[in-house]
Order: sequence, then C-alpha cells, then structure tokens
Amino acid sequence: MSLSPKSVLIVGGGTAGWMTACFLAKTWKNTGIKIQLLESDSIGTIGVGEGSTPYLKQFFDFLGVTETDWMQYCDATYKMGISFEDWASPQGSKSYFHPFFSELDIPTATQFFSNVNKRRQGFSADVSPAHYFVAAEMVRQNIMPNQLKEPVQLDYAYHFDAGKLGLFLKQVALELGVEHTIGTVSEVPTQNGLIQSVITKEQHQITAELFVDCSGFRGLLSKQALNRQFTSYSDTLFNDSAVAIPTSLNSNELTKPQTRSVALKSGWMWDIPLTTRRGNGYVYSSKFCTPDQAETELRDTLGVDDSVSARHLKMQVGRLEQHWSGNCLSIGLSQGFIEPLEATALMLVQYALHHFVDCWQSDQQGDIYARYNQEMNRMFDGIRDYIAAHYYLNTRTDSAYWKACREDIKVPHNLDYLVQSWDQGHTFEDALNRVAPSLVYLRPSWYCILAGMGRFNLATVPLEAHNHDVLRNLQNTTQKWFD
Repeated sequence: MSLSPKSVLIVGGGTAGWMTACFLAKTWKNTGIKIQLLESDSIGTIGVGEGSTPYLKQFFDFLGVTETDWMQYCDATYKMGISFEDWASPQGSKSYFHPFFSELDIPTATQFFSNVNKRRQGFSADVSPAHYFVAAEMVRQNIMPNQLKEPVQLDYAYHFDAGKLGLFLKQVALELGVEHTIGTVSEVPTQNGLIQSVITKEQHQITAELFVDCSGFRGLLSKQALNRQFTSYSDTLFNDSAVAIPTSLNSNELTKPQTRSVALKSGWMWDIPLTTRRGNGYVYSSKFCTPDQAETELRDTLGVDDSVSARHLKMQVGRLEQHWSGNCLSIGLSQGFIEPLEATALMLVQYALHHFVDCWQSDQQGDIYARYNQEMNRMFDGIRDYIAAHYYLNTRTDSAYWKACREDIKVPHNLDYLVQSWDQGHTFEDALNRVAPSLVYLRPSWYCILAGMGRFNLATVPLEAHNHDVLRNLQNTTQKWFD
C-alpha cells in the first residue's frame, strides 16, 4: 500500500469521529491526504462516557496538546484508579481499590504479591491493594500527578465532560486541515463488499479511498450497508442499559482523583468528579430492572428529585467479527462496545487507530485485514474477560441480578481457567503466563481483583512474622516523590 490513502471520509462525529480525524491528520500530515468528516446536525452522540484509561495521555502527547489546554476546556480532573464499593456481601470484602501502576510501586507491590499468595495458602496477611500502590495513597491524600517533584513513570488517567472533549478535538482536527461537512446519510451504495460512495439527504455524493464508520451503534456503513457480523457478549455481560443524572459539586468535599463504582440492586453506579459537576449514572440489565425502576433507584441513591433531568441509554455490548475489510474501517461504537465499568471505550478507539496505521504501512506479507481483525478481536475479548470477572467474583446475595451474574453467565474460557487455577492453589504466575497472549489486563490487575473481591477459600492462620509496616512504607514513598 501507499504511505497513506489519498482520501478519507469519516462518517460520524462525537469523540470517536474527531479522535479519528485528529489521529489520521497528524499521522499523515504533509502527505497530501484529504480527510473529510461528515456528521449530521440532527443525530446526537452518546456523550456520557466521562472516564479514560492512562492510554489517553499518550494520545494528547502525540497531538502535542498540553494537559492545561485540554483539561481546562473539558472540565477534566485526574484519575488514579477505581474504587469498587459494595460488590461483595457484608461478610466479605465490601470494597477495594484498583489502582493504576507505576515504577514507584515496585518495592511495596512485591510485598503485595507475596502476601496474596500467602493468603491463598491460608495464612493471615494484609491483601488490600490500597495498602501497596502509590495511586491509592495519592487518592487518600488527594495528591495529583502534576505534583510530582521530578519526572518518573506514573500511569494516570482522566475524567472529563465527553461532549466538551468532542468539541475540543474538533477544533484540533480543523486546525490540522480536516474538512467538516454537515449532512445526514441517506444511502450507501456498495459493490462486491466495497463502499462506492456516501449519499446525503442534502443530495451530496461523497467518494473516498477509505471510509471510516464512526456512526455509533447504528453502524451506518459496517452494520447496515456491509452487513458485517456482530458478536454479542450478552450471555456473559448482562448490562445493556444506563441512566445518567448529573449533580452539583459539594463545595465542602474534596475532589479525589478516582472513579467510584458502587454496586446497586441490578447493576452499578458510576460517580465521576469533574471541575464543574459530578457525573453519575446507573449501568443495569433490562432483564432485571425497568428504566423507571433504575431511574428511581439512582435518584434515591443520589438524593435528587425529578427537577434534575435524567438521560436514558441503550447499549449494544459485543463486537464486530470484521473491523476492517476492503475500503471500510469501523472505529468506536460502530465496531463494538464493552460496558463502561473500566472506561475502556476511548482506549479501544486509540488502539484500533494505532493498529490500523501500523497494518496499512506494514511491509509484511499476508492478509493485513485478517491480522488487523484478529488483533482487535483479541483486545475486545481480553477486556470482556476482565470485565466479566467483576460480576463472576461478586458475593452479593441480595438480588436475583447478582446471583445470576455469578451463576448464570457464560464464563469465558480464560477467566474460568484463571479462577480455577487460583482456587485450586496452583502457581498463579504459571497460569497467567499460559494465557498471557490472550490477556489485555496484566498480572497486577488480576491479583488486585481476585484479592480485592476476597476470593480465598481457606481459613486463615497467623503468619509467624506479619509485616505491619507496609502502609507506612507506602506513605513514605509518596511523601518522597510528591509535593
């Protein structure tokens, strides 16, 4: 293939569309490529995903955009991890913290892995992830990553207003030379699996060498025009709906750099702090809860009445079998979606774009479409496995929903293998290494979730020498590196 396509048409705006426009325009700058984004002014975007993984920092670094510029525009705050609350029965571990990791964690993390494995053998040990990782201590002390005394590898993510993020990326894309066209797609002629053009209701016919489908769950190009097969995850991940209600900031409350994920009767609630408001939402299964019931439960939990409007959403959880073939690439919700529990949506957009460019510019022989699709399916399935672990490992007994998540889901093979290896006392490192090529979440995350959810089946006996200084060591490390 040539260094870049001669022309690209991106169908759909929103965060995914404008991220795509920015990335391709920056990657293929000065190649003479024409990039056009077509979006309708009558079709809204999802726009409630308000969290990221650390991968987003790399995206803005690549664009040359400073944190100060984009974070201020998007009401953004820092995120050091996720607090999972009430996912276990009152008798178990009611909450745990899943941190982002850094090289500062090495001394205390080594003790964490050791203690977890001692606890698996039945010995008493402190296995709370929050006592071993710098990110957790930063949340406790309300320390932000921009308070580092000197440069060090530190993973962190962000919370943001999703609508404003899309508008900010639009500005960047236009400055990079992307053409913006308003129009509503009315017809997509195809021939032999290729898109011939996109025709709008405004009677515009647009052609391109590459078409990128960023039209959301509708999948105007991939699902509707090309009939690409969609693989549902609904037998593993039951949640298919959400309701979102914003609330005002509490002026007396410190804004901690974490997302809160609080288990409710038929799903879980996100609590995301922005600089101007709090983002709140309830992700639930429509098999166990109606939209009205979900909205009422969320309002009761938040303590807000009907004067604050709610926004209801439906989700298609799963992925395409073919993300790229011929002259059409699917990006964002059109290619797939895994519920927002670990805020992976934008990470998947970025990864899909990086991998696409690598394949386009690759000199390797063979079917680049097959290579691309295989890797994207690995990513989606690997994230599904880790998300499913939250539900499979829950120990709540207070509702049919939580029992079903534990007893009725189709447990993915890798998840089943890892949990069985853990339960049966096998060397967990060997189990992780065996399935490593299929994993997306790596060793620390699996230890954190299994220990955090209290997955231990042996009664405890005292350790001969228990280390009571772990938390103090973590506090000393944090004080050393941060103002």
